[in-house]
Amino acid sequence: MKKSLYLLFAVFLTLGVTGHAPPARAAGLEAFDFTGDVDEERFKHLIVELRCLVCQNQSLADSDADLAHDLRREIYELMQQGKSDEEIVDFLVQRYGDFVLYNPPVKPETWILWYGPFALLGVGLLILAFTVRQRKRQSDTPLSEQEQQKLKTLLGDDDNGDKPA
Repeated sequence: MKKSLYLLFAVFLTLGVTGHAPPARAAGLEAFDFTGDVDEERFKHLIVELRCLVCQNQSLADSDADLAHDLRREIYELMQQGKSDEEIVDFLVQRYGDFVLYNPPVKPETWILWYGPFALLGVGLLILAFTVRQRKRQSDTPLSEQEQQKLKTLLGDDDNGDKPA
């Protein structure tokens, strides 16, 4: 009984230590002063909507890469200069391309991104339909006389009643 209690205590202690991660830094707000002209909520919204170019699957808010720190600082400075959200986004797109946006615009350069999954799904469904149709045709084809005779021989079901040894 005592061993069970020690084991249970060890499990809870382990879960308690590993289950709590240190609190994450508040959305990439390293050392910015939001008491002035820069609105903190607007800043947070911008850095969540823009992609880290190094991490590629994280927003600027989530990334800890050096480039993400630089881009957050640059966004902060542009906001201090009085630039609108659209001007800041346009500046970053002009500089880094549409890849910096989590939701790139629909245009010929991004059609594969927007419509590619649907095209692949369609091709997959066509292949599936073709395969099912081919298998159905194959299963509906009756055996020829020669194939039936060979099957009877293999199964030992000759007309003579003789069974192969």
